[in-house]
Amino acid sequence: MNKVVQQSVLHPQLQRVAERHRQVLAFQLDGRVVTALRGDTVLTAMLVNGAQLRRNEFSGESRAGFCMMGACQDCWVSKVDGSKLRACSTFVEEGMALLSELPESMA
Repeated sequence: MNKVVQQSVLHPQLQRVAERHRQVLAFQLDGRVVTALRGDTVLTAMLVNGAQLRRNEFSGESRAGFCMMGACQDCWVSKVDGSKLRACSTFVEEGMALLSELPESMA
């Protein structure tokens, strides 16, 4: 496991404090099986399970979303299949496979 993924696993950006009663969904984040709650956006699910949403493609700096309402284009993340989605306006689905960083073969 690389240093960035290890850091991400140890220090989630968000911590859930309410609404814990919703159905639990499993999905993959950077090859790890993690969970979210039905109704969570991909942005919420990724930040509850890691320290970043993605890395800036120009600077390499961590990003965690910006406007949180789909206007700024900062929350695009990749699925394992290479397609992209907007994390702030897409609901997490059972079995999704997401990446907070592109593998070098896709970068």
